[in-house]
Order: sequence, then structure tokens, then C-alpha cells
Amino acid sequence: MSEVRYGVVGTGYFGGEIARYLSGLGGARVVAVHDPEFAEPVAQEVGARVVPSVEELCQDAEVDVVIVASPNWAHRDAVLAAARAGKPVFSEKPIALSYADCAAMIDATARAGVLFMAGHVMNFMAGVRHAKRLIGEGAIGDVLFCRAIRNGWEEPQESVSWKKRRDLSGGHLYHHIHELDLVQSIMGSPETVTMAGGNVAHDGPQFGDEDDLLLITLEFPGQRFAALEYGSAFRWPEHYVLIQGTLGAIRIDLQDTGVELRTPGGSQRFLLHRSEEEDADRTAIYRGSSTDGAIQYGNPHRRPPMWLRGIIEEELTYFHGLVQGADALPEFAALTDGSAATASIATADALTRSLREGRKVAVAEVTAVVVGSNA
Repeated sequence: MSEVRYGVVGTGYFGGEIARYLSGLGGARVVAVHDPEFAEPVAQEVGARVVPSVEELCQDAEVDVVIVASPNWAHRDAVLAAARAGKPVFSEKPIALSYADCAAMIDATARAGVLFMAGHVMNFMAGVRHAKRLIGEGAIGDVLFCRAIRNGWEEPQESVSWKKRRDLSGGHLYHHIHELDLVQSIMGSPETVTMAGGNVAHDGPQFGDEDDLLLITLEFPGQRFAALEYGSAFRWPEHYVLIQGTLGAIRIDLQDTGVELRTPGGSQRFLLHRSEEEDADRTAIYRGSSTDGAIQYGNPHRRPPMWLRGIIEEELTYFHGLVQGADALPEFAALTDGSAATASIATADALTRSLREGRKVAVAEVTAVVVGSNA
């Protein structure tokens, strides 16, 4: 296509920024938006029409491609509507809140023969891409263990965001699926999983109902392991991914921003984002706040910071290129058929079952279920 006409479902914090970027991207135009609360100002800003429903946006003859950036619980129906309309679709993470819904979405888009890309934006950080290349080249040998920590503290808010309600966001594990997705992109899917935790410090009407402290263990074939921490009950905030191999290790630091490779021969440091300015922007924000990320990022009345706009631009430029006929890069193949996003949700579902039932759970207990598309 010489010009791709986009329809955007959800124009809050992330969706609004996606619409802004696409409206200024060569060969792209945002022609329609839908959001029951935030559509009008974004539509005026990008020169688009406000459409009253998801179905109407997807069926609109002027819309070539659908962007789904609505709240987590609404992704499934919007993707299925795009598939019914036979249109390529990009869905923000998590693409759904259950393995069953993910499978239905993949089935529907596959049967419609349309591109379905998952918005796991962490994969487009320059330092993450470089770390994966180093691992692929054998720089740290065989990966034995990953530790991923993403935590902070939540103070009472004026209102309870949908992000803090488990039925709407999935809670920390689903809403902050980035770190789990990154670990699995390096190590594959685990065989068995365990999760412990609960809501230990945020009970009451001033907070949502999500668990605020989650401790996760993943067991992979070949005696390889991972440990993850999520939550908003941590007064000493941490945010990093540490990858331990037989010949070295890589630390992706998302707080004191940067990436470091350590081997017996010494250490090397790399940028996490596209420039020193973007890394410094992220570091300054984290040093100035201990707030849980679901609150710190996500206010629809604010624009994302420089570093976050940068990776949105990288991700959407790549997707736009695919729509225009560019070849997919092997490193992103699992993002453009929904398989990586679905694998992460399968693990999340198994972890949820582990917490609920107090036992170790095989991921196959989730993935063995036969699911219809319900499209």
C-alpha cells in the first residue's frame, strides 16, 4: 500500500501516542478512532473521525488496518472484529487475559489470513535486541538462569484505575507481562511453574483487588530455571533482568538504565534505548519516583516520556513496514503470529492456577485444552 489508513481502538495513554506517531509517519494516516472516553481530543489532534463502536471501526471501508490499544479485558473482542473484517491487526499487550482467548484470536486471524502482531514493546529496546544477539552468538554460553524483578510501591490514589482491578487488567502478572515474555524469548516455555504471594499491603477501598506481591519460579527443560518478582508492596523498588550463562552474564537494568555484559575477560556496557539522552530520561524518572509502574505510566492525560515514545516509534515503524509488504525479521517472527504472546499468557494462566491451588503446575495443563475460536 502506498498509504495505509489506520483505525485506532482505545486512545488513552498508549493508544493516543500510537495515533499521534502514526499520523506523522510517512505512508500512514489515522482516519478513525474509537474510545468511549478519550476519543475526541485525539481525533482532533490527528485529524480523524470518531467512530461509535469497535465493530463499526473495523468494518469501516476507509480503515485498512486496526490498532487495538483498549484496556486489557477488551482486546479479544476487538481483534476478533478486525479478523471478521479481514483486516491486519496490532494488539497491545497482554493480547488477552486467558490462554483460551489468545487461542481464539490466533485462530480467527489465521483463518482470515491477516497479520496479527502483538505489542510486546520491550523487544524493540535497542539494548534488549543487542543482548539477544550476544546470547545467540554464544557470548555468555548456555543460559542457565534468569532473574527478572519489577516492583515498587503504591500509595492510595484519587480513584482506582482499571489497571488495579484483576478482572480488567489481569493484575501485575498479566499487565506487566513484558519481563515474563523476555525471559521466555530467551529460554523458551517452561515445563512447570510455581507462584506464591497475595495482597499483603493494599487491602481496602482505596486500592484495587490485585495481588501486590508475587514470587514466581519457572522450571525449563535441561535443568534451567528462572525467578521473577512482581508487585506494588516493595518500598525499595527494583527493575532489571539478569541472564546467567555458563560463560558470562548480562544485566538489563531498567532503573539505572543500561545493559552490561560480564565475562571472565571483562565487562562491556551498552545503551538500553536508542541514545544516551533516552537512557538518561528513563533513569531520571525512576530515580525521582518509587511509584508502581501501573500508576506511574498510564495516565491518559499525560504523554509518555521520551524513552517510551522511542520504543513505541520503533515498534510501530516495524509494524507499518510489514503492512506495506516488508519482510519480517526472524527476531520478531513470534511477535507477528501471536505465538510469543500466547505462550506468555499460557505460563501466566499456569502461575495463576499454582497460586490458587497451592501447587506446582505443568504449563501443559493449560495448553492441552482444545479451544474453539468463538469468532
